[in-house]
Amino acid sequence: MDLVQRVKSILLQPKDTWVTIEAEPADTAGLYTRYFMLLAAIPAVCGFIGMSIIGMGAFGVSIRVPFLSGLASMVVSYVLSLVGVFVLALIVNALAPTFGGQKDQIQALKLAVYASTAALVGGIFSLLPALAMLGLLAALYSIYLIYCGLPVLMKNPPEKSLAYTAVVLAAAIVMGIIMGAVSSIFMPRGGMLMGSAGEPAISVTTPGGKVSINTAGLEAAGKKMEEAARQMEKAQKSNDPNAMAAATGQAVTAAVGMMGGGQAVAAQSLKAALPEQLGDMARTGFDVQDGAALGLPTSQASAQFSNGEKEVRLEITDMGGMGQMAILAMGMAQGEKEDREHAEKTWQEDGRTLHQSYRKDGSQAEFKMVLKNGIMVSIEGDNMDIKAVRGLLSEVNLSALEALQRKGKS
Repeated sequence: MDLVQRVKSILLQPKDTWVTIEAEPADTAGLYTRYFMLLAAIPAVCGFIGMSIIGMGAFGVSIRVPFLSGLASMVVSYVLSLVGVFVLALIVNALAPTFGGQKDQIQALKLAVYASTAALVGGIFSLLPALAMLGLLAALYSIYLIYCGLPVLMKNPPEKSLAYTAVVLAAAIVMGIIMGAVSSIFMPRGGMLMGSAGEPAISVTTPGGKVSINTAGLEAAGKKMEEAARQMEKAQKSNDPNAMAAATGQAVTAAVGMMGGGQAVAAQSLKAALPEQLGDMARTGFDVQDGAALGLPTSQASAQFSNGEKEVRLEITDMGGMGQMAILAMGMAQGEKEDREHAEKTWQEDGRTLHQSYRKDGSQAEFKMVLKNGIMVSIEGDNMDIKAVRGLLSEVNLSALEALQRKGKS
């Protein structure tokens, strides 16, 4: 299947294309790795660039989501989109008999994946926040794609497709609200950005060079997703809420695995890299978090330093293999921007990705570095210029952090 041709055909000739899709052999892993995972990156990455790099503004006021928060939002939204489309397929499949259709989990997943095309491609409008509304209009076309695809894939009578579509849409809206609530739970207080080892299978050329996404193990993760589907179906039939919760958690874990997500470096190992003192500032507090309990491979250690006049926050974060999405975004966002009050720049140097942002009056400066193993080190200072902040980073043992190893996928 040619990805670009399939996108064009489902958008421009949906009725004929649904017939072709219905007859195609497919499995969960293939639908994800050869189609959905690639398109789902569009709204995630473009949204990050639009809100955290470009920003939006009017009447001389510019608003941008903080860099680390934007990265965290991007990765979490991407993972939840992988889970969301699978849950939507379960809903479509469960409703089929109600509207005279035939239950078929793979056909339902085909419908959910390919009907999402319009919404995912429309995510490119997120590059410019002022045009984000056009992305919403594109997403509405996905409703029509569902309407066209239901009688072909789920075999319901055509006259019942409108009601079937309406119920699926209502369920999707409720699911979206739940996903939004879940994403707020998964988001740590600090930023998240890390990478993974392994041989890349997908490469994207950007103005700053080639950025690779590690896709090793996707087939195995797809099989885990299929097993999660079987467990969710059993839980539905038994009406056991505990079993349903466990199966949903299994689906989340499988979705993370489909991104190449392994376990993050232990939070205590990150804490060991926090110095007792930076320059003439003593450490006044620290915070260590491990996100494994939330189903996401994350770890974070941060510390605050002060001498009464200056304040500095040092943060070290890791997200296991999921950081490939974040590294891709930073690769696409390389460049620099400057006005009379503020300057920032993102670039690569000696295999590391660097980002600096500062106010020209010396009131605030921030410097971030993504190490070769994907661990991010961020340092932010008040009442300090960028040169002073970068100098403090030299007191952190970056080589030791870069040597830390992650455990494989569980």
